[in-house]
Amino acid sequence: MSIADNKLTARRLLEEVVNTGNVDHVADFISPDCRDSATGQIIGVEGMRAHIIGVRETYPDLHLTVEQQIAEGEWVATRVTARGTHLGEWLGMRPTGKQVTITGVNLNRVIDGRIVEHGGAANVFEALLAVGAIRTVGNEGR
Repeated sequence: MSIADNKLTARRLLEEVVNTGNVDHVADFISPDCRDSATGQIIGVEGMRAHIIGVRETYPDLHLTVEQQIAEGEWVATRVTARGTHLGEWLGMRPTGKQVTITGVNLNRVIDGRIVEHGGAANVFEALLAVGAIRTVGNEGR
């Protein structure tokens, strides 16, 4: 598969599965032996399906926008902006009904049209500020 094909696979997972919540199509994009980049543990199709369901339970209107993709060989980095409304429990916090915007990067290794390794990072600090779980200090009275 070409680099363009690998980028398309990573994009389509976000647009066709994560954004719609249609987890019936996870297997179209994720290898059964897909591993988590950080732990090396197999997450596979079911692990990815469960992750997407969990995130969408917290943010039912979740929508990810692909801002940029960079690829080399089997690896695709996708910079995203996620927007959603905090309507489900998250990190032990009850729903706030507040809108959140989170920036992040996914790093996927794609072989034969399926993601075989997945990892990434999200700026959770942005979401914690948005839902009021943390606040800035030092500007009181200014």
